[in-house]
Amino acid sequence: MANWLRTAGALCFVSVAAVSAQYDRAPQPGYRSDVPYDGQLTFVRLRWQSGFGFGRGGGAAWNHDLPRAEQHLALILRELTLANLRADGSRILALDDPELFNYPIAFMWEPGFWNLTDREAVSFRAWLNKGGFAVFEDFDGPSQWSVFEAQMRRVLPEGRLVRLDQTHPIFDTFFRIQDINAIVHPMTGIAPSYYGIFEDNDPSQRLMVIANFDNDVPEYWEWSGEGLYPFDASNEAYKLGVNYFIYGLTR
Repeated sequence: MANWLRTAGALCFVSVAAVSAQYDRAPQPGYRSDVPYDGQLTFVRLRWQSGFGFGRGGGAAWNHDLPRAEQHLALILRELTLANLRADGSRILALDDPELFNYPIAFMWEPGFWNLTDREAVSFRAWLNKGGFAVFEDFDGPSQWSVFEAQMRRVLPEGRLVRLDQTHPIFDTFFRIQDINAIVHPMTGIAPSYYGIFEDNDPSQRLMVIANFDNDVPEYWEWSGEGLYPFDASNEAYKLGVNYFIYGLTR
């Protein structure tokens, strides 16, 4: 992971008053989700099996919001920071793909339907312990939480999911999120909860995992500029996404 550590060391951030959330650029033509590794910072989405069909051309839960969510977040990051996240494409990787070890940050959608293999659990655990940072998005309700919690127990048997509050540095890493409870679920309006697993279960050490529970933050990224959701909510959702990336690069 030496390449992305050098990237983190070279970060130099600009000062901005707010994120331009109502992103009105059309998705770039030719955007790919299979760009080869070349050392450049790249958005990674995790692919996994669920046993549940979700349409979208025969896809599954992991591919929700693909590719507009990561495209829009990448463009925001490139404009507001010197984190050179590529905007022409991203990667989709299985949890046991050795290439995952080339990347510091990975996002997973819909972990409330997650079903991983033993091999995936071992490989994902090794990636997290080596310094990887995982962000879990787009799940809600007791049954989905139960699935997520059970699968994480297979990945990190000793790991404890701890609810995060406003004081955690991840909410003040680049942008200061004034009210983490204000970024409500875009479709239901329910208040979110944020859970993390710390290295060695020590809150003074780095977060290995963060889960946005009872929320769907990437939905705001995907549909910003379309008039579906309030400007302020989309703005805050982008700020949160930027913070996640910067935290993952600098911890």
